[in-house]
Amino acid sequence: MNYQPRPDDVGFLLNTVLGAVPRLRALPAFADFDEDLQGQVLEEAGKFVAEVIAPVNRDGDEIGCKLVDGQVVTPPGFREAYRAFVDGGWPALSAATEDGGQGLPSALEAVLYEWLSAANHGLTMAPGLLHGAYECLRHHGSDELKARYLSKIATGEWLATMCLTEAHAGSDLGQVRTRAVAQPDGSFRVSGGKIFISGGDHDLSDNIVHLVLCRLPDAPAGPKGLSLVLVPKLLPDGTRNAAQCERIEEKMGLHGSSTCVMRFDEATGWLIGEPNRGLGAMFVMMNAARLHVALQGIGLLDAAWQKADAYAHERRQMRAPGPVPASRGAEPADLVVEHPAVRRILDTQRAWIDGSRAIAYRTALQLDIARHDEDPKVREAAQRWCALATPVIKAACTQQAFMGASECLQVFGGHGYVREWGIEQVVRDSRVTMIYEGTNEIQAIDLLVRKVLADGGAGMSALLIELRDELDASRETDADVQRRMAQLRYLTTTIAMAAPQDAKLAYEVADDYLRVVMLVFLAWAWARIERCAEPGDVRWSEPAAAFRRWVLPEFDMRLGIVKRACEAVTRLATA
Repeated sequence: MNYQPRPDDVGFLLNTVLGAVPRLRALPAFADFDEDLQGQVLEEAGKFVAEVIAPVNRDGDEIGCKLVDGQVVTPPGFREAYRAFVDGGWPALSAATEDGGQGLPSALEAVLYEWLSAANHGLTMAPGLLHGAYECLRHHGSDELKARYLSKIATGEWLATMCLTEAHAGSDLGQVRTRAVAQPDGSFRVSGGKIFISGGDHDLSDNIVHLVLCRLPDAPAGPKGLSLVLVPKLLPDGTRNAAQCERIEEKMGLHGSSTCVMRFDEATGWLIGEPNRGLGAMFVMMNAARLHVALQGIGLLDAAWQKADAYAHERRQMRAPGPVPASRGAEPADLVVEHPAVRRILDTQRAWIDGSRAIAYRTALQLDIARHDEDPKVREAAQRWCALATPVIKAACTQQAFMGASECLQVFGGHGYVREWGIEQVVRDSRVTMIYEGTNEIQAIDLLVRKVLADGGAGMSALLIELRDELDASRETDADVQRRMAQLRYLTTTIAMAAPQDAKLAYEVADDYLRVVMLVFLAWAWARIERCAEPGDVRWSEPAAAFRRWVLPEFDMRLGIVKRACEAVTRLATA
């Protein structure tokens, strides 16, 4: 029951629903891109993921990474699979051609990493930060650093880490204590400890490029005093740097990924960007990572759904009530899949998977538009979408990955709770996605407090108007979505008016507000999908119906929670 990518479904969402190819061809960077090339890349990526990456997933979970004589040894088959990944040019898919990349759109890279995460989340953690490290170094590194490291990172020949977290600090990066002291030759000596470092050490690549958030001796306190230093595992002369993995964390899941406690003992490094401006450079890496974590959530939920759907079509139990729907042909009524409770689980997760895909792929397209479009107003609108949508999909898709995978485990009954079927691994592996790259609570606060309320809701309103104008008000489904968009715009104004009266309000309702936004995004996505799908195509019609029946009602509940909280604050303020 290894994961099987489905290029046809993805191609439908990219081409028919989102119109990706003509939009990308309008950008000078992708003038030669066409549907044939996109189809070929997706087809080959699907084969590679299914044939090379997925088969080593089980050993990754059951054997895991080991620390042997101070060196991390990855599970059997991981080194060979990663070498095939590099040799196939997959890490360099969207990197610039001058850096050894293929210069392809971000949307294709998004699909690739979604599939990789679904097939083998543990192994995918290793190259998962390459894109962010590449962008960080490309935009902020010196010419010397770029000449030495950029192409190695772009091609995946050398892997990279993001070293932020410290034992006492967690998400509060202003408390970082790792120190960096300038040397006469222009290098820095880095000392301190970092925890939760994915891929802090391994045997997949000869060198590992650590991007370390640290503090210079004369730096001001707090997050504004942080710098970013590149610390390689191997120095340019080939000698080992003083960067060491002290321990591999024993985790609930992701056993195929080495989550390391790292120690830097006057390790040699070089500054990236300006002194005390490291957080801005690091956020280039973190924002890229957050989109990829959203894609991890989508992929993991798809992996769970595939397992549950296959099991439900094979397992026989008592006869289901009522006739078998004509859309499913002559299937026996005693198959688990025919039971309404199971059907609800499967169709609901499918609604989340494909609706979320449409939103995530749109975000990847907007990334390319923000980078390459010649019209500054178009670039600004694309950047607005990315800023507002990224925390939404990171939080919502990862929460659904864990909750939905648990629902899929339920389809197996007792068999899901034992290791044989592999569904319990998906539940365990998916849980961390709600935590890393900024917890989901932090994502909600980032969305509402730092982005939506910062401009009084103007940016969110403009985004919703843009989505509204892509719908057809003459269709009943589209008109309903437009009505909900208007409700969200009004809710945003209500919070903006109430929040100044109570400093806690926005933080208390941030999670609910984010869910309202995600449900509007999903409603927009399914309206577009239904309009584009062939009538009677059950791949899309059944999940669309499940979305409206089982998912969308949450909109009114969350809307009511936020409205009542705002009304309570207003009453107290005027009493």
